Amino acid sequence: MTLTGLQLLAVLLLAVAVACVVIRLLLGPTPLDRVVAADTLAVITTAAIAVLAAVFDNPVYLDIALVYGTLAFVGTVAIARAIEGNKG
Repeated sequence: MTLTGLQLLAVLLLAVAVACVVIRLLLGPTPLDRVVAADTLAVITTAAIAVLAAVFDNPVYLDIALVYGTLAFVGTVAIARAIEGNKG
């Protein structure tokens, strides 16, 4: 398995994005900042799974990315509603 130039660029950009988001996740001053960072990390992970589909030339990974993205969205909404409920 060898990566093409575009695939390598995608992997490098995803790695930089993960590093930035992890910093926000760890240093976020409020819980809402951390929830947004976790949601962003889930989106980046979904994109990484889609890149894996291209690298391995296997469309099954796209189905996995779709399910993961949907579950991550539902989880983020649940956490946001729980935080919102604690304020009122």
